[in-house]
Amino acid sequence: MTAQIPDRPHVSIRFSAAEIASRVDEMAADLAVKLPADTLVVSVLKGSFVFAADLIRALSRAGANWSMDFVTLSSYGTGTQTTGNVRIVRDIVDDVRGRDVLLVDDILESGLTLSFAKNLMKERGAHRVWICTLLDKPHKRRAPLEADFTGFRAGDEFLVGYGLDWAHRFRGLPYIGVVEKQPAE
Repeated sequence: MTAQIPDRPHVSIRFSAAEIASRVDEMAADLAVKLPADTLVVSVLKGSFVFAADLIRALSRAGANWSMDFVTLSSYGTGTQTTGNVRIVRDIVDDVRGRDVLLVDDILESGLTLSFAKNLMKERGAHRVWICTLLDKPHKRRAPLEADFTGFRAGDEFLVGYGLDWAHRFRGLPYIGVVEKQPAE
């Protein structure tokens, strides 16, 4: 018998683990064909760590054994809305000069964080910067940016799971879901 955890809201599934796995494999096959052999994958942490890990394994299965680095950027803090100010918390180590860079993030929403990251890579001399996101919320865009590769389009719901969090919770869910509002007692 599973114990009920008090104060744990219900999360309804929007994209199942099987749907995500299938889409990640499709994206990796597409990326492996379209991007150069020396592409550097840069995972934008924290949210993209689950997607990036699955994507890099899928890329390897597709024959693209690209190197990977990580950048931690922050514009949300513990809130659910971006502050609009992006800061580098942890920078990449690899030199991007003359290389194609694939920025991998969990979600493209306002576009502010990924615009910052893309501009940063270009300023550092990247040949071309590609953007790959698992989710896209185009109706939330505040910066003129589109992803080159997208897993799913999402509606105006606050999504959690598969790396996406709500105040640093729910990242470990194997699916992407919506936190349901609890009825008032």
